[in-house]
Amino acid sequence: MWQAMGTVRTVMRVVAVVSLVLLTAPVMAASTPTDTVKDAINQVIAELKGHSLEREQRWASIGRIINDRFDFRSMSQSVLATNWQDATTEEKRQFVEYFSQYLEDTYRTKIESYSDQRVEYIAEQVRKDRATVDTAVVTSDKRIPITYRLKFTKGEWVAYDVVIEGVSLVNNYRSTFSAIVKAGGMDGLLTDLEGRISDYKAKHGGLPP
Repeated sequence: MWQAMGTVRTVMRVVAVVSLVLLTAPVMAASTPTDTVKDAINQVIAELKGHSLEREQRWASIGRIINDRFDFRSMSQSVLATNWQDATTEEKRQFVEYFSQYLEDTYRTKIESYSDQRVEYIAEQVRKDRATVDTAVVTSDKRIPITYRLKFTKGEWVAYDVVIEGVSLVNNYRSTFSAIVKAGGMDGLLTDLEGRISDYKAKHGGLPP
């Protein structure tokens, strides 16, 4: 059922830190969405190269950045689509909690494979409180286009989606989760996500603090 996510996951192994996590560093008076992305890249790389930090400390720091810079509630609403409207208040709360934790665990693990890929900043478009930033990750043998979708809220730009080689993360999860909800309802989806988090804990000896 989760095979639909394979394409995005494969690309993520290559782009590593320059996926969603690129947008997770605090905005340092950035005046444009592109400035926000650039600032984020520098700060995340600094965390990854912080040799004075233990792995657990580095993970905890990156985790805080992720939680600060993603609008998980908006992402959850978009991912669940009409299922969000049908969910109870408690089901919505649990989904936001599990979904954000699942994404955090997934990407925090992947970014450790960062190996000095070069990032090109191509263009940005701003329409009122929404923006897109087109970039490309250049490795030794390929060039991967990545578009970040941001919105301006409470005085800062935050990420709510990322498109990698034409594949939207939100749309990809929406398709996958819709199938799970159709088969087992919201209870089935929450149980599925909780199981994946438990599997992560078992594999890594617990979640980073």
